Amino acid sequence: ALVYSIFARAGLKILLVAVADFILSWVVFKGVYPWFHQKFGVEPTELEKEQEYIEHNLKFTRMAFNLHQVKGHSYAIDNELTRKDLSENSATLENVRLWDHRPLLSTFRQIQEMRLYYQFNDVDIDRYYINNKYRQVMMAVRELSYAKVPAQAQTWVNERLKYTHGYGLVMSPVNEVTSEGLPQFFIRDIPPRSTVDLKVDRPEIYYGEDTSHYIFTGTTTQEFDYPIGNKNKYSNYEGKGGISIGSFFRKVVYALKFKSMKILISDYFTDKTRVHYERLITERINKIAPFIELDSDPYVTLHNGRIYWIVDGYTISRHFPYSQPVKRGGLNYIRNSVKIIVDAYNGDVSFYMIDKKDPVLKTYAEIFPSLFKDIKEVPEGLEKHLRYPVDYFAVQSYVFRTYHMNDPRVLNNREDMWNFPNEIYEGNERQVEPYYVTMKLPSEKKEEFLLILPFTPVKKDNMIAWMAARSDAEHYGELVLYEFPKKEIVYGPKQIEARVDQNPKISEQLTLWSQKGSKVIRGNLITIPIKGSILYIEPLYIRADSGQIPELKRVIVAMGKDLLVMEESLDRALDAIFGSSRVLTGISGNDKADIKSLANSAIRLYRDSENALKSTDWARYGELQKELKSVLEEINRKAR
Repeated sequence: ALVYSIFARAGLKILLVAVADFILSWVVFKGVYPWFHQKFGVEPTELEKEQEYIEHNLKFTRMAFNLHQVKGHSYAIDNELTRKDLSENSATLENVRLWDHRPLLSTFRQIQEMRLYYQFNDVDIDRYYINNKYRQVMMAVRELSYAKVPAQAQTWVNERLKYTHGYGLVMSPVNEVTSEGLPQFFIRDIPPRSTVDLKVDRPEIYYGEDTSHYIFTGTTTQEFDYPIGNKNKYSNYEGKGGISIGSFFRKVVYALKFKSMKILISDYFTDKTRVHYERLITERINKIAPFIELDSDPYVTLHNGRIYWIVDGYTISRHFPYSQPVKRGGLNYIRNSVKIIVDAYNGDVSFYMIDKKDPVLKTYAEIFPSLFKDIKEVPEGLEKHLRYPVDYFAVQSYVFRTYHMNDPRVLNNREDMWNFPNEIYEGNERQVEPYYVTMKLPSEKKEEFLLILPFTPVKKDNMIAWMAARSDAEHYGELVLYEFPKKEIVYGPKQIEARVDQNPKISEQLTLWSQKGSKVIRGNLITIPIKGSILYIEPLYIRADSGQIPELKRVIVAMGKDLLVMEESLDRALDAIFGSSRVLTGISGNDKADIKSLANSAIRLYRDSENALKSTDWARYGELQKELKSVLEEINRKAR
């Protein structure tokens, strides 16, 4: 009508009629007709009319979020866990995460940052074979934050040529605590000192999560490496990272890029000088592959003495047919299809295809054939540190709350909606987040690294199911669901938290600590399924108002409706519930294994007695010394 009115010179009459006709059509066909059809055509037989589309929605939503392969199992609760069952699951208990990453980060910063300009940005969780044992550990790298360098030292030379890199990392087991309530360290200090069979041969960190400023290496001045007492150690970069800046033309280009005339006139540059920029690993990856969505939590790993970053990459869409969009930007399709590994020293970025079936990634791989490598090309040993990502699992779990329902009628009525449980952290109620555990699945024979999350019914606090994502070896990426029988009431995290608050002995102690100028921090409530039972384990930290170092002081353990204890250590809490493990009856295996078990008990008893001595609990000290004596005598007997 617009074009006709121009050529026919009909004025605005035809155009106005067309606009009015359009508005009327919009009202009728976008408003009145859909309402009329829904009211009188659909609602009288709604389920019959919509069932086909609900089935499509159910099928394709599961497919879009990779939930169609969830393996469901029933998990009957009997709460008949015994000391023997605990012994058979010793690796699970040895890897119970007593350290919450939030207070642990504060502790790391207080005792291991060493200098103002070093900074731990995050604490990461991973697993290693350490001294031939499968151990879950927490790690943090010591990056250099130039903004924290004293103001008088913030010169161009220091910023661009000297303070170029962070240095080293710390590693501690998730379950070990010193007598002062601080973490034990496998790797600590500057230069890194290791007490286990892991070494840090290349501790420098040129590419990381806090390396935002550009720098130059290979200049005539040495780079700051790390402090030694009142002096500093210096070194020269020996890697292949960065870009050569030897020619005058390149100096001009980078002087314009960085808007700095000092690059042109500096006498520090040589033919070997290299410029390093885009050193933030997420920005670096985005420059190469902006079409890959990145996980919010890159994590660090140590492999063959070198430090690497591992970043999970996602392919997403908002246009998958029939799939239900989630709140995050309306996306309705996601795959964790790429694992990205960045060398912290050289800055090399490698993209590995872990989901070759993902059609989106297959398309990108056709467009950029040299960018993506097969997952089998990951350097040997480094593949053992790939893990199922929290962000991906969180999105899948969010969708699964509704789309675990198989019956379209039940789905349509939302009759069996699930939710995430709540827990108490620093006095506030918050939603339980997915967490990594090392444990043995009910159908498996050995422990593995899992990401798990419990579910509760909507508007109820009891636990109805838990889901686990597997990360190890050939089972990587598998999702398994364990549902509790509908007729059984299994306490959820919030109900356990309420039981803790209602326990007179525990609540009295928590109140007492809070009144002495200290703050009680309740860590993650970890839910651990073992042999038809659920163990709930919650660490308690105390942080003095005058200081910032949280100390792990107590461990709460609960099981079933009646068992709830708070003790100085996990071992003592388990002893209080299941009886002492220090007695030899029921110990299986040869004498060598027995002696090792007894030696661990002796060490634990010694630490407990030291704590009792420091707190002048003489009665407890005497009991522990007697137990220690009997264990040592038994070691002596078996060693004959």
